[in-house]
Amino acid sequence: MSVKVLVTGGAGFIGSNLCEHLLSNGYHVRCLDNFATGKWQNIIPLIERYPATFEMQVGDIRNLEDCRKAVDGVEYVFHEAALGSVPRSINDPITTNDVNIGGFLNMLVASRDAGVKRFIFAASSSTYGDSKTLPKVEDVIGKPLSPYAITKYVDELYADVFARTYGIEYIGLRYFNVFGRRQDPHGAYAAVIPLFVKKFMNHEAPNINGDGEYSRDFTYIDNVIQMNMLAMTTTNPEAVNQIYNTAFGERTTLNQLVEYLREFLGEKDSSIKDIEPTHGPNRAGDIPHSLASIDKARHLLDYNPRFSMREGLRQAVDWYWQNL
Repeated sequence: MSVKVLVTGGAGFIGSNLCEHLLSNGYHVRCLDNFATGKWQNIIPLIERYPATFEMQVGDIRNLEDCRKAVDGVEYVFHEAALGSVPRSINDPITTNDVNIGGFLNMLVASRDAGVKRFIFAASSSTYGDSKTLPKVEDVIGKPLSPYAITKYVDELYADVFARTYGIEYIGLRYFNVFGRRQDPHGAYAAVIPLFVKKFMNHEAPNINGDGEYSRDFTYIDNVIQMNMLAMTTTNPEAVNQIYNTAFGERTTLNQLVEYLREFLGEKDSSIKDIEPTHGPNRAGDIPHSLASIDKARHLLDYNPRFSMREGLRQAVDWYWQNL
């Protein structure tokens, strides 16, 4: 009998990729999503391809009963459901708080009561806040710079308290600028890579916030899936009840990103190589530079990311070229 797992936010970008990987490796997957940001088109192929091992539950993590139903009979929880985006949290801090803290606490309580083996959750590099230390090391953080960052840090604190108080096992993964197939290029809060890809494909100039020298540790989706699987399967007692950076460990400026995109997209349409970006003001709440140390994950989880930023970006561009 296959192991049953829950993926909250399973119709979203990261969640649907995780569901697909788990299903293709023989796991029984239940997906919980309210479709606030998730998309049916991400999971309809999974419903069709895995009718015996994929369950879809439409529900909201802000409703405790939905959470209890979702964890029933589940051994592992991958908690991906959240309202992302720093600008969204600045525009609407109350909803961000309700989902990312209230919903997170509901999932912890439901998982505790159901006797879930391990609770793996999406944390965020935004937790490092105004810390100027590079690379970012898990134990050294600064003050949060946005409501979103506060919510993701509070989640880490709650997970730790639940481990100490109730004995629940957790692993938190601080995602660093994840990108790849199925990341939505549309809407007001689209991430930079899909947004820029869409602009270039439409022969429009992408707009860079600031001078383009802000840098990020862009992390391809398959590295993130690898980390989630290691978090679920590790038998190292020192590896649980820990927070890990989930990244490649290399930083890229926005100007470099634009050059890579012009290179890869220009191979498909040479006129794209001539499109020059425009520049606007820096965005409120943005961290200037982000670079992860992945030494802790290497040491405790045997993490060895397979995809560099450039390799992942080439694959992502190929996907967008076929699907946009």
